[in-house]
Amino acid sequence: MTGWIRRICKRFGAPAVLIGISFVTTIMMFGFLYDTIATDTYDVELFQLSHETIRAAKTVEDPVRTERERERAAQEVQPSYRFVEEISSNQATVVESLFRYVYEAKQAVTADEEQEEPEPANYDSALTELRESIRLLEQNENGLQLTDDMLLSLLVLDEEVLLRTQRQLRNEVLSVMQEPLRESGVLQARNDVEQSIRQNDQIPASAIAAAVAIARANIIANEVINEELTEDQIEQARASVEPTRILQGQVLIQEGQLIDREVYRQLELAGMTEQRSNYRPGAALSLFVLITTGLLLLVVQSSKVDGIKKAIRLTIVFGVILMSLSIMKLLELISGNFDVVIDFIYPTALAGILVRLLIDERTAVYVTVLLSACAGMMLQSGYSGVFQMDAALYVLFGGLAGIYLIRSGSRNIHILPISLAVGGVHLLYVAFYLLMNQSQYTSSEVAFYAAAAIAAGLLSGTLATGLLPLFEAAFGILSTMKLIELSNPNHPLLKKILTETPGTYHHSVMVANLSDAACEAIGADGLLARVGCYYHDIGKTVNPQYFIENQSHGNLHDQLPPEKSRDLILAHAKDGAAILRKHKMPKELIDIAEQHHGTTLLKFFFYKAKEQNEKLSEKQYRYDGPKPQTRENAIIMIADSLEAAVRSMKSPSPEKIREMVDSITEDKLKDGQFDDCDITLKELRKAKAVMCETLNGIFHSRIAYPEEKNNGGRKPNADD
Repeated sequence: MTGWIRRICKRFGAPAVLIGISFVTTIMMFGFLYDTIATDTYDVELFQLSHETIRAAKTVEDPVRTERERERAAQEVQPSYRFVEEISSNQATVVESLFRYVYEAKQAVTADEEQEEPEPANYDSALTELRESIRLLEQNENGLQLTDDMLLSLLVLDEEVLLRTQRQLRNEVLSVMQEPLRESGVLQARNDVEQSIRQNDQIPASAIAAAVAIARANIIANEVINEELTEDQIEQARASVEPTRILQGQVLIQEGQLIDREVYRQLELAGMTEQRSNYRPGAALSLFVLITTGLLLLVVQSSKVDGIKKAIRLTIVFGVILMSLSIMKLLELISGNFDVVIDFIYPTALAGILVRLLIDERTAVYVTVLLSACAGMMLQSGYSGVFQMDAALYVLFGGLAGIYLIRSGSRNIHILPISLAVGGVHLLYVAFYLLMNQSQYTSSEVAFYAAAAIAAGLLSGTLATGLLPLFEAAFGILSTMKLIELSNPNHPLLKKILTETPGTYHHSVMVANLSDAACEAIGADGLLARVGCYYHDIGKTVNPQYFIENQSHGNLHDQLPPEKSRDLILAHAKDGAAILRKHKMPKELIDIAEQHHGTTLLKFFFYKAKEQNEKLSEKQYRYDGPKPQTRENAIIMIADSLEAAVRSMKSPSPEKIREMVDSITEDKLKDGQFDDCDITLKELRKAKAVMCETLNGIFHSRIAYPEEKNNGGRKPNADD
């Protein structure tokens, strides 16, 4: 797989490949999620019987029913009233005005001086004048209607009686109008005032009918509707009505029922009729997958690796997402066969653990967030909406727990404890879910959810353990777990080094300690450097006796010409790479074996050969390389030379060790051995300081113990 990706990148360019993989990821995610959000449509006709029970596929607002409810709420609002004191005084004034017109008309009546009573003809003219005067009052909305007999009964009254009648009517009107009176109570108030007038002996019997008519007409509502306040209350009542919704899962029509206009309208509103196509879900999902894959591309693109490795990483993420969505789809398909929520058995930490071990923590976190969003749409138990927060949070918390329980730089990754811890997080979330759901659960259901939570954690670890080697083999990834496996002393190649070249094995362990500490100090991969050091000199197993750490009976190179010694020494880098390739070891370890000497000069044998041939070229005595390509390889190069140099010192002291570290590092730097890697001078200074501390700890001075007689002449050891 890795070789195939490399060939495509070389042909089309890494950026184009990254965009292509992102496009495929977008299409894949769209395909998985579309079935979840797509609305089923039905071939239904108005006034026909439904062939099946139809449920709403999504929650939508019903504007028609919402408006009906708002109108009903508005109609139920009782009007707000305000008491107008001026109305009572106005009506009393009307009574006074009417009697003033009567009095004026009465004054106009002319009588013969010899007659004690006026002539009827004079009353006729006065009645005509009075009728004209009260014409405007009778046109009022109050319903004042006075017949000629009523007016005449007033005109014939004595002035004193007329004034008394006026006062009585005015008082009757005021007594009623001083209290709040609404329109609904006007009729009863008029009846009451009529009864009071008929029982009032201060009013002449001949004028009762006119008095009653005047009083009833002037009893009107003095508590009127407050239009502004009432309108505000109506608007508040309308606004307080929540929109009426057709809920997802709601039965719109049962099988065999008639599809009337209301049901058909609801089906259309939910976008479930074939006559109405709904493009909105597809458009929304397109935006979602574009955002998620675009951010995924940015996350991968921002990593500090070359274009080919970015393409490999994005392909790995694609594979992990594809696998995770497939598991979600399987759960979605079979969830209808269970009465309980089976989504809790989804292995939430699987994707995060795989991406964390295969790539890095940051990418793992984003993949977990992405999958939690997808789970919110795919793992929908029942009809709870377009996005189910329960499922999303469950996947998010479980995934993050799995990622962060793998400690950065940890040399021992135990999947079982991590799986159990993830299961514990699941249990806490399930408890939260059951408590918040406020539903009644049986003991068997609670037991199932608890078991599913633990099983999901164990399933995450089990699947990650089983799938990790497959991803490593397919993409040539050297994960932390693989490095830990390769560091096992029982590995066949390490046992080969130990048994055939014990001195080289000890040297490799010492170099590993130096390299590991220095790499950790500068932020490089210390575990990779350590394991690489274990195998970096495996090429010496081809001719172990020609390397000084494995010699016990003199140096064999003393009897060999420089050319022969050169060939034996230089060959161990290539031989080591060949052995590692033969055993299909990771490329990173092969690179360390090839690059740990770079193109450095084999000085001892070069100067020895130059004594015989002054024109000898340095190139013939340099390693074939290549030069170190990574910071880890550069550190290993320095540590390899340092360990051999310090070990050869007779009495190493901190000052001598520091001078040796500076000298060797300076020599490699001036020789251009670090030109092809991105190590900086600041990082070299840190690495040198750590190496000095480590070497001082290894080659510290020891206390000289004197011989004592009572010790049998034996020098005491450190345990004495």
